[in-house]
Amino acid sequence: MSRPALVSRAAVVAGAALVGLAAAAPVAAHGPVPAEPPTPANLLLGWTFPPLPTLAILVGLLWWAWAVGRVNGAHPQSRVPRRRTVAFAAAMTALAFALLSGIERYDTTLFSVHMVQHLLLTMVAAPLIALAAPITLILRLASPDTRRRVVLPILHSRVMRFVSFPAVAWIAFAAVMWGAHFSPLFDAALENPMAHDFEHALFLGTALLFWWPVVAADPVPWRLAHPSRSLYTFLAMPQNTFLAVIILSATVPLYQHYATLELPWPGWTATALDDQRLAAGIMWVGGDILFIAALGAVVWGWMRHEEANTERADRRADAELAVIRSREAALAERRAEEAGSAKG
Repeated sequence: MSRPALVSRAAVVAGAALVGLAAAAPVAAHGPVPAEPPTPANLLLGWTFPPLPTLAILVGLLWWAWAVGRVNGAHPQSRVPRRRTVAFAAAMTALAFALLSGIERYDTTLFSVHMVQHLLLTMVAAPLIALAAPITLILRLASPDTRRRVVLPILHSRVMRFVSFPAVAWIAFAAVMWGAHFSPLFDAALENPMAHDFEHALFLGTALLFWWPVVAADPVPWRLAHPSRSLYTFLAMPQNTFLAVIILSATVPLYQHYATLELPWPGWTATALDDQRLAAGIMWVGGDILFIAALGAVVWGWMRHEEANTERADRRADAELAVIRSREAALAERRAEEAGSAKG
């Protein structure tokens, strides 16, 4: 194998690994309860830098910049759209806020903060990664041989076709949300860093599968029509609302970890049940707002698609009409010539 092909294959494998690593970037450290209660300042500015997620985000950004530069250099007339780089940078920023900021310090202390973290992973970072179209970038970066032997066989494999089937992706996303909140996994994730990392990987991984057919920026084995995308997105909102309502309606704390946690904060009067209800409200209101925004974006894309189709149809009609008018003019001219010849 030639050296350029080896470099191409290594770059593609690295890109795929980074996409997977971003999906599984762990929290890595779960220390004791912070000494002070959460405030907007320490949630936004109280950053720590656990090695693995920090490295994954930094390397992901560096790889993306290198890959975009390489593709743009090879295809100056067909550069990677800037909006995709902006989307990827925004996705990495959302991951950084979820896993490195003060939100990470309080995720095992307050359920409400934990819920904000989950919304950032599933409703912000995941759709932004899908919008960045990393698979398209990998396909453009790969050599023809690597694309044919490695990338395309994976994309068209039976496993990928199954997990990316819209009904399967929708059910998997909903099942993980419900299963995580009503199974021993949630309490285990609060006590065990590895379980917490696994939970986040599940949330982000299934969210990527869910948003992939909605955004449809990458080549997908199954492509939904715009009306189907709208319905697919809309139906996810009631299940999110229903889950939030069930958590909100609970009369006792659902998770032993939060119920038994002693918070050493003078003047802090909120109970574990109060915090649980706040978390449910964040899931309900925040989740519905994000779903409505996503639905609006899908409908807007649908309208643009219809406008583009109408413009193409109008151009075809104009071209056909021009041909007809040209033929009519030629026929009229020929008839005039024939009439002149007959008179002569």
